[in-house]
Amino acid sequence: MYNAEQSRYDSMIYRRCGKSGLKLPAISLGLWHNFGHVDDFNIGKEIIFKAFDNGITHFDLANNYGPPPGSAEENFGKILHQYLKNHRDEMIISTKAGYNMWPGPYGDFGSKKYLIASLNQSLKRMNIDYVDIFYHHRPDKETPLEETIEALIHIIKQGKALYIGISNYSAEDTQKVYQLLKKNNISLLIHQPKYSMFERWIEDKLDKMLKKNGIGSIAFSPLAQGILTNKYLKGIPSDSRAAKKHGFLQKSAITPKVIEKINQLNNIALKRDQSLAQMALAWVLRNPSITSVLVGVSKVSQLTDNLNTLKNLHFCSEELTLIDNILK
Repeated sequence: MYNAEQSRYDSMIYRRCGKSGLKLPAISLGLWHNFGHVDDFNIGKEIIFKAFDNGITHFDLANNYGPPPGSAEENFGKILHQYLKNHRDEMIISTKAGYNMWPGPYGDFGSKKYLIASLNQSLKRMNIDYVDIFYHHRPDKETPLEETIEALIHIIKQGKALYIGISNYSAEDTQKVYQLLKKNNISLLIHQPKYSMFERWIEDKLDKMLKKNGIGSIAFSPLAQGILTNKYLKGIPSDSRAAKKHGFLQKSAITPKVIEKINQLNNIALKRDQSLAQMALAWVLRNPSITSVLVGVSKVSQLTDNLNTLKNLHFCSEELTLIDNILK
C-alpha cells in the first residue's frame, strides 16, 4: 500500500507555465532513463513515490522511453494504477511522439498518421484516457508543418490531450507553430528544449520568443545527462550512465577538459553550500523563461539531492560571472 505524504505541497515551488492557467513544479521528473524493462521496477516505483511525496506533480514521458521503447510508459502506467490512481487529478502526465517507434513509413517523425496512432498507443500503455500535455518531440522537415499542427489540433479536440507542447524546435519554427495554433484558437503551452550550463543555445533567440508569446519552457538534460554532478569529478565510475551499454551518454563526452570544468564549477557550488547538481539546476532555474527543470535519477538519494536545490536558487552577480568564465 502507498499513502501519499500529507505535507507534499509544503516545500515545492510552483511556477506558472507562460501565460496559461497551469502551474508546474520547479522540478519535474523525467522518465527518459531508468524506468524501462531493463531497469529495476521497484526502484522506479520508489523514485515516483518520493517525487510525489515532495510535490513533484509532473511526470514526463515519451513513446520511445525505455529501453525497450514504450516500456517506461508501461511501467509508469502500472505504478499509476496500482498506487496513485486516486491522485490522477493532482498529476500532470506528459508524453511525446517524433522518434522511431515501429517499422515502415508511418512510425516516425511528424505525419498525422504517426502522431495520432502513437498517442493512442501511449494511452493504452499507460491505461489512461488522456495526457495533460502532448508534445511533438522533434521537427520533421519532410512533413508540412501544417499537417503536424492539424494532428495536434485533432488530438486536442478529441480530448486525448489537454495542452500542446513541442520539443527541440528552433525559435523560428516555434514561432510558426505558435501562429498556426493561434489561428485555430489553441495555445502552444510549452517548449521543451535541451538546456544546461553546457548547452545554452536557447539564450540566443528562443528565450525572447517564448517570453513575448507567453509560452512556458521546461529544460531537459539540465545536468547534461549527469555530467554536471559529482559523479564524474574523478573520471567515469563503473555504475555511471556513461559506462552503460545502452543510453545516449558516451564515454567520449567525458573529456579531460570537461572534467576540469566540472571541478571548477564544483568549487563554486561548495562555497554556496550546494552539490554541483544542485547548483547546475539552480542555474537553469535562474532563467526567467524556464518554468521547470526535468531531472532523471536512478536512485531515491539522487532525487533527494535534486529537491534540496530549492533551498538556494539565488546567484549573486559575481557567481554568475565566474560561472560564465568557466563555461567559455
